[in-house]
Formats: sequence, C-alpha cells, structure tokens
Amino acid sequence: MSADALPLFVEGTVDVDDVDAFVDALDDVSTETGATVQAFDARYIVSERHLRRAVELADRAFERGENVARDRGVEILLYAAGRRQITAALELGVSPGPNRAVILVDGGDTTAAADAVRDRILDGVEPTLGEYDPDRVRAYYDVDDAELAVVDGDLESLVLERVALLVVEK
Repeated sequence: MSADALPLFVEGTVDVDDVDAFVDALDDVSTETGATVQAFDARYIVSERHLRRAVELADRAFERGENVARDRGVEILLYAAGRRQITAALELGVSPGPNRAVILVDGGDTTAAADAVRDRILDGVEPTLGEYDPDRVRAYYDVDDAELAVVDGDLESLVLERVALLVVEK
C-alpha cells in the first residue's frame, strides 16, 4: 500500500486477445515490482479523482479489516465500480478486443511498474483518462436525468458519490 505517494496512471491502448493472459501479464509486473497494478476500461473512468478515491477507500477497508477481496487491486476495482460483487465490478476492466485503458500503478516500485506496463503491455501510449463515455457511465452507475440535473450535469460528482457509498452499504 502507498502511504505517501500517489498512484500513477499509465494510459493507452491495448488489443486483448485473452483477458486471462492480459491479467497474468499485469500480475507478473506486480510480482516483479511489488506494486499493485490494476487495469480499467477508460470508458468508465471519469477522472483521476475517481481512481484516487477508490484507492483511498480500498486501503482504508484493508486497514480496518473490512475488505471484501483478498487482493488489493480487486478491492480498488470494487470501489471504483461502487459494487460489492466482483463479477459486476469486472465490467470496469478491459475486455477482449481493442481497449482504451487506464492502468493504475501504486505501491512498490511504481516507476518500474509503470515503465513495464508501457513497454510490455500497452500497444500504444496515449491519453485516455477522463475520456469516458457519458452514456455508458450513466447506465453503469444508474444515473438518471433527474439526478444529473440536481448536480448541474456534473457526472463526476455522482460517480464519486457511488464510490463513497460502497462503504455505507457494507
């Protein structure tokens, strides 16, 4: 876990032939560097704040012994998704085929882990963070027009609320 440093975000594209092999490659980087390495489909990630908040809450859950998952990366995924069920949260991960990805790297040797992700995992490095699909995000987080109107169209605020509410739902 990262007490002082902020997570790094490696952004880019990846064509995933086999999701399990992709996850194994991320796990290899994690094992080699001691970092948590978790990939997200950029279409669902509204901002850096979204992922930073998920990391903060996942770490707090581990500190309190209230974590749902044994793996820190999976716990971060659960918080980012605002879901307690791992299978539902996995929708935020990459899928077979071409993906625009945000890969969170935190703890351990973050610089080496981020470099390894860029060199060995991504097909191309390009900005993806915050370039989300509003309709996809609204559907996933169940945000309707009335709720969006209350926050003057600030979808990020509603997603951050969903992330924070996972704590309350335990």
